[in-house]
Amino acid sequence: MSIKSSPAPIESTSPSAPRLRIGFVSLGCPKNLVDSEVMMGILSTNGAEITARAEDADIIVVNTCSFIDTAKQESVDTILEMVEHKKHGRARKLIVTGCLVERYRDEIQKNIPEIDAVLGTGELADILAAAGIAPAPSAPGPFTILNGAATHPTASASQQLKSGLESAGHPPASRPEGEAREKAGRFARDTWDGARAELPSYLYDENTPRVLATPRHSAYIKIAEGCDHPCAFCIIPQLRGKFRSRTIASVVTEARRLAAQGVREINLIGQDTTCFGEDLGIQDGLAALLEQLAQIEEIRWVRFLYAYPNKVTPRLLEVLASHPRLCRYIDLPLQHASSSVLKRMKRGGSAEIFLKLIAKMRETVPELTLRTSFIVGFPGETEDDFQQLCAFVTAAQFDWLGVFAYSDEEGSPAFHLSGKVPPKEIERRRRKLMQLQKRISRQRRKQWIGREIEVMLEGPSEETDLLWEARTPAHAPEIDGKVFINDFGEHDSPKAGNFYRAIVEEAHDYDLIARLL
Repeated sequence: MSIKSSPAPIESTSPSAPRLRIGFVSLGCPKNLVDSEVMMGILSTNGAEITARAEDADIIVVNTCSFIDTAKQESVDTILEMVEHKKHGRARKLIVTGCLVERYRDEIQKNIPEIDAVLGTGELADILAAAGIAPAPSAPGPFTILNGAATHPTASASQQLKSGLESAGHPPASRPEGEAREKAGRFARDTWDGARAELPSYLYDENTPRVLATPRHSAYIKIAEGCDHPCAFCIIPQLRGKFRSRTIASVVTEARRLAAQGVREINLIGQDTTCFGEDLGIQDGLAALLEQLAQIEEIRWVRFLYAYPNKVTPRLLEVLASHPRLCRYIDLPLQHASSSVLKRMKRGGSAEIFLKLIAKMRETVPELTLRTSFIVGFPGETEDDFQQLCAFVTAAQFDWLGVFAYSDEEGSPAFHLSGKVPPKEIERRRRKLMQLQKRISRQRRKQWIGREIEVMLEGPSEETDLLWEARTPAHAPEIDGKVFINDFGEHDSPKAGNFYRAIVEEAHDYDLIARLL
């Protein structure tokens, strides 16, 4: 943590004083959102009031993303917007956290002097000090699930933050791949201005407080942190540190507590969920975890995101096919299909290898929903490479697909590669691939017409009050299409978070129209 001055504790934690209001802006991926939820939980259990309105906040926290250029720009723009609230509004303090801080710690504070404190990805417990809040003596332990009963005494913040494993009596562990790549310089960031020498090692556990920012019926659980993979386009290992898993018991305990609070859908996340448990010596750890989560009766859907292709094992597929509570859904970012591009990306694989894997996945898990993402314009990508990618997408017939334009990230191995593709050409390829997938998606959506499905209602549509939005097990929150409900049948008082049977009556490029039965 970096604070420009030592703030005096704010007395708003006193029972007789008004509660300090803290506004949060969380940018980027769901993994970042969980970090925001943890910080909100720490603040809330120590007397602060969380508000979604920046104009009502005494302190504003911006949790940033730094994955690609557009994310960086969004983070900077948001910070500058919040600066205006500090200059002309109620806010007295501005705190910036997350990946942008980890990458540009000194530069951020130098260029935006209105920032009072910065916290990196491994400094979440320092949010109290950054806000100037003294820990509340009567708080139910700094690491207790908000609104959930603690089952055992909690350790100190620093003890808990070392690792969710150490507090459970396990020594710190790592994957052999991580150790080897650390020696090869994969996590080096000595050229980053202001970067801390030590890599982030934070890992929350089942005793960590969280204030859910998602609808109360759905929640993310981060089952691991960090990444050991050598992908040439990515700086996540430097931003988040080496891969480290929570224990199975920790994740299951948190899931049970969330279920007791009314959560009915769990989405497991991490930089690579399919490596879960490897650092603890557990083989097929994700499969073992899913088997236990599938036994929680109150949970209706369990889904995992961010799988790595060579980590999708037969055991994982068998478990997915065996339990009705497990969504038959795999998010498998492949990044490309040309073997030459994949080699330059330091990922490996080929279109032929991936097609065989997809065939095995669909054979083992009937009615499987497959999502993937690709990067176009990676240095050295030729027109032939791109055409190979298009042919692969046509053959694979993915249900959902995202395309990213290559972003030249300083600090990534790819930054120094030759053969940079011009931005206009990158955008042309991105548009062409999305147009191809749009046609595939339209055809795949049409196959849903007349099908009876299970939906979870999300609430009234943002587009019109005449429609409600819903999702199926084939629809992950935020990233996939939607199901719009235009007829509630005999259901006079539909409720968000409840499950219903419905029949699909129309299909569009990405969305479905259905009526409740």
